[in-house]
Amino acid sequence: MESYSVIVGFFQNGGIFMYPLMLVLAAGVAISIERFLFLSRLRIENKVLWLEVEPMVSGKRFREAFSLTSQSTSGIGQMLSYGLARAHNNRKLQEVEAAMEEGLMESLPKLERRTHYLSTFANVATLLGLLGTIIGLIQAFTAVSNADPAEKADLLSSSISVAMNTTAFGLMVAIPLLLIFTILQTKTTEIVDGQEMIGVKFLNILSSQSGND
Repeated sequence: MESYSVIVGFFQNGGIFMYPLMLVLAAGVAISIERFLFLSRLRIENKVLWLEVEPMVSGKRFREAFSLTSQSTSGIGQMLSYGLARAHNNRKLQEVEAAMEEGLMESLPKLERRTHYLSTFANVATLLGLLGTIIGLIQAFTAVSNADPAEKADLLSSSISVAMNTTAFGLMVAIPLLLIFTILQTKTTEIVDGQEMIGVKFLNILSSQSGND
């Protein structure tokens, strides 16, 4: 209960800039959760789909594999659909590879969507915190200038400590958002690398089949 009172007092003493900081925090948390769940699910779907598609491709059941990948919403689903469409028509490996690269490039915006907002929110939180502190200091010095000389020191120190709450809260919002942004960027890179590796495996299977024909 005491910690709750401290938190409430800290927030109330921060001034009006604490409210936009709370909005930034709420938006950042919402995006972080949505992106983390999306990327985690996509990573699993990619692995599951490739385990189903690989035997089909190895058995030259391209039509069946295309039917499966075209219905998938996973990242490699789109990429493999482009490649399988070319492979089914007996196109050259270069054409299949180019088609898969096109599919990979089209899937990238879906992977990176909204993630960049986190770094922006972190910067905005820091700047809002500094702005709130500056406004608070201006108000503090204005109030002190009209105060009794004996009370100026105590009043000024009290006002400055209150003004610094906004900067502290801004950093408390910005630092976790930056860390989460880095984590999501890493997960996105791992997924893209995984899709590229699957594309290489797919092309290697096609190459071995063409060599055996």
